[in-house]
Amino acid sequence: MDSGINSEENFIVNSNPEVPGGQNRVWVDKVQKAFPAFQSTNYKLYFSGQLVSMIGTWMQIVAQSWLVLQLTESVFLIGLVMALSTLPTLLFTLYGGVIVDRFPKKEILFFTQICAMVLALLLGILTVFDWITIWEICVIAFLLGTVNAIDAPARQAFVSELVNKEQLPSAIALNSGVFNSARVIGPTVAGLMIAIIGTGGAFILNALSYVAVLLALRKIKMEHVKPAHLPDPIKAIKEGIHYSATHPIIRTLFIVIAIVSVFGWSYTTVLSIMAKNTFHVGAAGLGYLYASSGLGSLLATLVIALYSKKISPMYFIFGGTLVFSISIFLFSYTTDVNTASILLFFSGFGLLSFASQSNTTIQTLVKSEFRGRVMSIYVLMFIGLTPLGNFQIGLVSEYMGTAFALRAGAVVVVLAGLTVFILRNRIIEKYRGYKKEH
Repeated sequence: MDSGINSEENFIVNSNPEVPGGQNRVWVDKVQKAFPAFQSTNYKLYFSGQLVSMIGTWMQIVAQSWLVLQLTESVFLIGLVMALSTLPTLLFTLYGGVIVDRFPKKEILFFTQICAMVLALLLGILTVFDWITIWEICVIAFLLGTVNAIDAPARQAFVSELVNKEQLPSAIALNSGVFNSARVIGPTVAGLMIAIIGTGGAFILNALSYVAVLLALRKIKMEHVKPAHLPDPIKAIKEGIHYSATHPIIRTLFIVIAIVSVFGWSYTTVLSIMAKNTFHVGAAGLGYLYASSGLGSLLATLVIALYSKKISPMYFIFGGTLVFSISIFLFSYTTDVNTASILLFFSGFGLLSFASQSNTTIQTLVKSEFRGRVMSIYVLMFIGLTPLGNFQIGLVSEYMGTAFALRAGAVVVVLAGLTVFILRNRIIEKYRGYKKEH
């Protein structure tokens, strides 16, 4: 890939880097061309381990939401648990970014995955023996969120060490594919497992799923990347924030990501209560609703892989917010679970299109020495702000109704995407000036 202003602007305005060919057999050749990251043995190991682990994680997300609903019948407490699971990202993820830039990412991930496995096992044991209370769920959710505040930026940044620069967009798209494949399989499995072995059994299965990623990390062979010698944590965080705030494109994307997180992604907060009270379905039905969104995200992964080098990421970013917003707006009106599933399918397609291309653009533009800190800000914007989203949708739902809260959020998201699309040329001009200054 050519370096310099023109090549990076070409990525933003026109296309992703060209991808190399694959093997002789036709289907292998197509896979290699669509997903060149699979040419990396290390990435294939990481991909397979993450897929198994993320299926378990999504199984736990659904089981935990259902357990809180069974114990309390409270929308507020469901939102509280979800907020506690993401609050540590808001509080600690910037420090997590400093850790990621300072220590080997593989060792960080090994530690965080073991911690997450222990917490899932503890939750499972407490639930199986009927010792679980809502406050214990809250504590474990907060502790797991603290682990994720370090794990999430480490996973985002680690990918760049497993592939070369031309394979990076493919690896990021595949990471989204892992996440959303798990969103399809995990909730479906969760619904079945809750019915067969209960919520406690689902938590224990999640704990076992971490073994896959731990084994994958052990098998990954790579040259030791010398960690950066950073200043004290506060100064290092300020450097990362300053870099992101002065980079026109990264700054703009972070603003839109924050808006989507607070006003868009928050729809998941009310999904379990809508499944029970609006669509009148049980745990299996809730799993199908999550899976529908995941299937849409999977389709988006394939579309991005096949067409991202032909279509500007800006169109995926704006188009994704548009499709997502329209789908959620219409979803707020339906009382039929089948129609709801179709609309959630398109919402997943739109959200993944936006998130994947935003992530790819940021990782392509960021300097390597700032990668961990910048990706910690990405995680902060996309995940860390969800407590605010949980709070706002809960508050608006309380006074104006859930349907109104979903519609209002959808309008805010589409307006944010439209603003960026209208100002895209001005943003690119600012980027040119930024490059000259740096």
